[in-house]
Amino acid sequence: MDKELKPIYEGVIRGDAPSVQQKVQAAIDVGFGADDILKQSLIPAMQEVGDLFEKGEYFVPEMLVSARAMQRGLELLKPLLASAEVQSTGKVVLGTVQGDLHDIGKNLVGMMLEGVGFELVDLGADVSPEKFAQTVRENQPDILAMSALLTTTMPAMKTTIEALEGAGLRSQVKVIVGGAPITDEYADEIGADGYAPDASRAASLAKTLIE
Repeated sequence: MDKELKPIYEGVIRGDAPSVQQKVQAAIDVGFGADDILKQSLIPAMQEVGDLFEKGEYFVPEMLVSARAMQRGLELLKPLLASAEVQSTGKVVLGTVQGDLHDIGKNLVGMMLEGVGFELVDLGADVSPEKFAQTVRENQPDILAMSALLTTTMPAMKTTIEALEGAGLRSQVKVIVGGAPITDEYADEIGADGYAPDASRAASLAKTLIE
């Protein structure tokens, strides 16, 4: 990592959003490419945050603060990445299923996915199976990621997979699921391609499925 980019990396790990924003802007001003800033500082930092979380050294609040700091840097890079047509890791459609208004976990998953280079289409909460299917058809993502926090809304995941099958889209997209009541067994039962218990592992799973 270039020594001038190290403060960005360290700022993300500390969750210092103003510092990250300032240091990213400074790096742009002295001529660093957006792709280099992303791949040498923001992405490695979020991977380190994910590792710290999995080791039990970071918890959801720390991960959220780091992800928000990363987002502040990413906001400055996005227009530059788009104009340079930088290859993203892949595209993910993300949402909380119909009847479920919980979005904190889903938002954190979205931040972690962006943190490792995915392009994101975030549909928010209370997303109908039809809306998921329509968005998959329009955006042709690599992955559809669904979240449910209530046992009563879990069946909407199965209904969404059925909607993809009915629309002839199921074979075109990998489906991953998560949320407090979801298990590996449930993911298998409804025909999902994978399950992640937390945001860090959702990002790792998405990368594994793409590779």
